[in-house]
Amino acid sequence: MKAIILLATLKKEGISNTQTLCEFLEKHLREQQIESTIIKLVEHNILAGTYSNMGKGDAWPDILEQLLAADILIFATPIWWNNQSSEMQRVIERLDELHDEIMAGKRSRLEGKVGGIVITGDSDGAQSIIANLSNFFNAIGLLLPPYATLSVLWEGQAKGKKTSREALMQKYEQEYASAAQIMARQLAAFSKKLSA
Repeated sequence: MKAIILLATLKKEGISNTQTLCEFLEKHLREQQIESTIIKLVEHNILAGTYSNMGKGDAWPDILEQLLAADILIFATPIWWNNQSSEMQRVIERLDELHDEIMAGKRSRLEGKVGGIVITGDSDGAQSIIANLSNFFNAIGLLLPPYATLSVLWEGQAKGKKTSREALMQKYEQEYASAAQIMARQLAAFSKKLSA
């Protein structure tokens, strides 16, 4: 099984809470024989728009190909002002053409794939983002299994905090290993069911 993690951190450099949590989750995915690739969106030139190809220099068509070839898609975002990051919002906008195809009576190109959600922040907001992304998954034919979300809200992830990668990993391992294991198991189990 192959998973693509769309990492919507806004940080091009330095320690990213969301990237660290994704790397933590990857360990649990490997235990379920799920190979994963993290695509750090901020490192790619993803043009604004609502079509699958916005022309010269657009990195989205190549990313979309990877999504369509994967079994599992994981959206990973920090919380900014009670919402997903602008990088994640751009992904939603760029997948709008797939939704247009569904509205025109075609089968979703994401049908048969399983989705998951990863969220980091230092205060409230995870539930509303999960609700928003779940609604989007439903609209584009992506199955979100029960317990397939992993959210960590902790003051150590606040903007401007200098929490080390080691301290983040220790926090995640101590308090979120069980949730990550369950999420990985659910993604694997439902992906197998859909492929069968």
